[in-house]
Amino acid sequence: MLSININFKNFLKIKKNAQVKKVFESFIKDSENLNNNQILLSLTKKYKYSFDIKKIKNLKKFEVFRIFGMGGSTLGSEAIYNFLKKKIRKKFLFIDNINNKKIYNSKKKIFNLIISKSGNTLETISNFNSHKINKDCLFITERKQNYLNLLAKKLKSEVVEHNNFIGGRYSVLSETGMIPAYLMGLKPDKFKKFENLISSKKFMSCIVENVSSILFFHNQKKNNSIILNYDEQANSLFKWYQQLVAESLGKSSKGILPIISNLPKDNHSVMQHYLDGVKNNFYTFFYVKEKNIGKIDKKLILNSHKFLKDKDLSEIMYAQFLATKKIFLKKKLPFRCFVIKERNEETLGELFTFFILETILLGKVLKINPYNQPAVEQIKRETYKILKT
Repeated sequence: MLSININFKNFLKIKKNAQVKKVFESFIKDSENLNNNQILLSLTKKYKYSFDIKKIKNLKKFEVFRIFGMGGSTLGSEAIYNFLKKKIRKKFLFIDNINNKKIYNSKKKIFNLIISKSGNTLETISNFNSHKINKDCLFITERKQNYLNLLAKKLKSEVVEHNNFIGGRYSVLSETGMIPAYLMGLKPDKFKKFENLISSKKFMSCIVENVSSILFFHNQKKNNSIILNYDEQANSLFKWYQQLVAESLGKSSKGILPIISNLPKDNHSVMQHYLDGVKNNFYTFFYVKEKNIGKIDKKLILNSHKFLKDKDLSEIMYAQFLATKKIFLKKKLPFRCFVIKERNEETLGELFTFFILETILLGKVLKINPYNQPAVEQIKRETYKILKT
């Protein structure tokens, strides 16, 4: 159990790694002065945003928002939007891939959020200029001479400073994710669970056990982290997680590759490989308990399947979830399991915090820098070179 909202079961039969415990305790001790670690500070209610809430408040009059960005600039807010969609009355569109023109036919005015830490992200600049843009814009970028700051000045648009010490994939609980969350009608403070979690011995033990397990799998050449996701609304959450882990840890011929698998759909495709193929994976089950997601039409059920007559789709999904776990146990396939009891800001904040801490700790134990992405920069430079010739 991580909290009252999350039932969590860890990987089985992996002992705590003394090195992991020592590194984590040192990391938390060094981070007690949170001002020295802006990433951790952003996970708390003590974090000071760089925007004036009064200036953002008037944006709530808009009903449709369009967010331009790449990677961590949009993945966090998209995870929030899709996971908590039933609580959100506004419409949000995410322009997060080149040639990905999402058309929305509406007479309602659209407000644009343009997000890039560097302010020079080529895809964001290209996408923004390929859409019909009005002057209803807010830019989130570093306070320096960059493309977005110059463009904002030309459009006479408001600019919010992107924290210089928080990279995009770690920025979900800073301005990058919390301004969109606020405009969605959510309460940013409710996401901030860091202090509660690290004061819990159970949570601290969970983190250490998890990292110990993943380190063990990594050393055994099990480098594929397969997410067995039973909740469509969590797909964006795991795209965020995928970037966080792959970009933070994929260095020096090390790293973990998260792969998202949608269940029970994938029972009819890749599950055969998971069960009987090459054993180079470890797994995460993710299930959200929700009732009455769809009813069975009793009139159309034949006698051979009369056991379905009193069931709804959530019961069928849960039966498949339990059955799959049972088979994984029989085959001794390594897995951990998250069962979400309530879909709210607090639950999502705990998941963000858990995965961020787990990733940073893995980087420290593997002796790689979890905060940079040097190889990707090569593609950026080469792209500019081609375009300029």
